[in-house]
Amino acid sequence: MLVNVVNVVNSAQTVADRYREFSWQQARGRSDAHAELTARISHDAEFCDLLSGSLPAGNPQQPSLLLAAVRYLDGPHAEHGPRDETAYGRWREWTIRHWDEVRTVIMGRAGRTNDPGHCATLLPLLARLPQPLALLEVGASAGLCLRPELYRYRYEQAPGRAAACGASGSPVTLTCRTSAAGAGPVPEAPARVPEIVWRAGVDLDPLDPVADPDDLRWLRALVWPGDGDRAERLVAAVGLARTAPRPRIVRGDLLDELPALAAEAPPGATLVIFHSAALALLPADRRERFAAVVRSLLAGREGRGHWISQEQHGVLPWITDPAHRAALRPEDASLTLALDERPLALTGPYGESLHWLAEGISAGTAGQPATG
Repeated sequence: MLVNVVNVVNSAQTVADRYREFSWQQARGRSDAHAELTARISHDAEFCDLLSGSLPAGNPQQPSLLLAAVRYLDGPHAEHGPRDETAYGRWREWTIRHWDEVRTVIMGRAGRTNDPGHCATLLPLLARLPQPLALLEVGASAGLCLRPELYRYRYEQAPGRAAACGASGSPVTLTCRTSAAGAGPVPEAPARVPEIVWRAGVDLDPLDPVADPDDLRWLRALVWPGDGDRAERLVAAVGLARTAPRPRIVRGDLLDELPALAAEAPPGATLVIFHSAALALLPADRRERFAAVVRSLLAGREGRGHWISQEQHGVLPWITDPAHRAALRPEDASLTLALDERPLALTGPYGESLHWLAEGISAGTAGQPATG
């Protein structure tokens, strides 16, 4: 989480609509347990009234925060989620009985995961930029995406056809299915990881799962039920982070902290400002101000710089081009991967897939991305 969103109308019906939308557009097809649970909540007027009456409108009413808070506190069905009416009754009764504790967690935590899987979809762009790189992540959380060289990567183009790169012997292998729009060729997977000489991040509420077991517990609670592979990968990535120097992560608002932090990047390196699923909770005017700040920083930098965004469709609406916007379904959970505000690919929410758009194909097969 980076800043609080603007206030919205707070009512039980608003909460119900939000849970219904979450069930249909985000959880369906990704977590049967969360899809069923949030659908049941959306039809539970009394429970929605509790949520609207005791949680401020905006970020605290995110469904993901409530679901993670109950898991974090070892509520019933924490591992697999309630999957029928009886199980939902137990989950509901426990949550109401422990509401003060649940609310405390919700009000004190952010709902953003810090999934290292995002590195698999960022790497093809990072590897093609002029080296060496200076990485600056917005919404860095625990900083697990600031050390892409710690992981092993496997890019699968078709059954039985894959390319690998990265740290051999790493306990974290990030597997990513690659494809391309139309009949275009799939750009080659990176031959090597980028050379990184400086790295830093900014976050309103950074986590330190290496030093604080409670932060690791929270990150694990954010992983949806039934996704044991992601949970194991997260723990392994934190273990790797213990073996490397920690990147500097500044606590604060992105608009306040970003300019000074960017100024620290060494002049001989290509500054890359990047973010993955970090801006959705910002109000539109804050996103526009953020974009203006990034443009100004890169334009005024002596040397080279680029902006890589990986966000839900519509978060940066001027980036989502009409061609792939028309093909998207409302429930599509993929992210738009863009370089310098030009959309190049659609990616899975946790880096599990990379679908190159036409412009991304031409950029990748030319060996350098189109930067305008």
